[in-house]
Amino acid sequence: MASLSVIVPAWNAENSLALCLQSLMGQTLSRDSYEVIVVDDGSTDQTAEIARRFSVVYHYQENQGPAAARNAGVFLAKGDLIFFTDADCVPDPNWLEEMAAPFARPEVTAVKGVYRTEQRDIIARFAQVEFEERFSMLKQRASIDMVDTYSAGFRKEIFLALGGFDTRFPKADNEDTEFSYRMAAQAYMMVFAPRAVVRHLNHPDSVLRYFRLKFGRGFWRLMVYRMHPERMVKDSYTPQTLKLQIIVLFLGLIGLFVLFASLFLGTILLVGSFLFFLALIFPFFRIAYRHDRSVAFLSPLLLALRAVAIGSGVAWGAIQLWLERDVFESRKK
Repeated sequence: MASLSVIVPAWNAENSLALCLQSLMGQTLSRDSYEVIVVDDGSTDQTAEIARRFSVVYHYQENQGPAAARNAGVFLAKGDLIFFTDADCVPDPNWLEEMAAPFARPEVTAVKGVYRTEQRDIIARFAQVEFEERFSMLKQRASIDMVDTYSAGFRKEIFLALGGFDTRFPKADNEDTEFSYRMAAQAYMMVFAPRAVVRHLNHPDSVLRYFRLKFGRGFWRLMVYRMHPERMVKDSYTPQTLKLQIIVLFLGLIGLFVLFASLFLGTILLVGSFLFFLALIFPFFRIAYRHDRSVAFLSPLLLALRAVAIGSGVAWGAIQLWLERDVFESRKK
């Protein structure tokens, strides 16, 4: 019986699923040591036909969102260790081997791998440098508190005991963050596996798409912080400079309004915010310069865009909470 189970949620994934499954069929581990489960979350394209070409367990459900799809895959899993990747990811041949290795230590309960991309669009390359910044943080820690589902592994017993992913999250957005914080609250050990690589085929490749993605990140992260306020100040995955960049841009906007009332105070706020922002982006610039110099020199504009997008999402979330709206229920309608 397979001791490892890989779960791939799929929704209208006909353009990428075959590449994902081909890579999972060719892992360095013996094929009889793991199973692959595809959970079709109500696809209306050729996802089912593509999945059935491969030696996988195929399960169809009405569309319920990726959190519910992943949970369904866990209930089908025969392995004691469960792993997740996405239908638009192509794991490297040694991905599963690298993901499974840390579980040799009995205290390890979850493992996080890494994203890479081969996209050449400047926004996609910027998004990759964002990940590289976070990976550099994770490498410094013996234990982490964030495991993303694009490359994730869990002990099934613990995953089920904690209730799985919160199915109220309607999209693939922060449901893995919330579950990770739940694990961290129980002092479970989660570790980073930097050699467990999946190639993401779908980093955002336009300014509009990137803005919408980050707006959603800000909105749903606020909902997670409402559930886990102890993680609001600091976690192992979010750069502190990112939070400060949002605050500084907000102060700069205040400076614009103050400018009309007081030229002196408005100018001080604007200039001070600008200089502080430049200081805050230097760590990112240094990382970007090592990985992609074009991204490095565009990083001031792109980081400002990120701060505005995430800050706007947080602000919209705060308004929804102030109006006492049931955010989860309204997003399911």
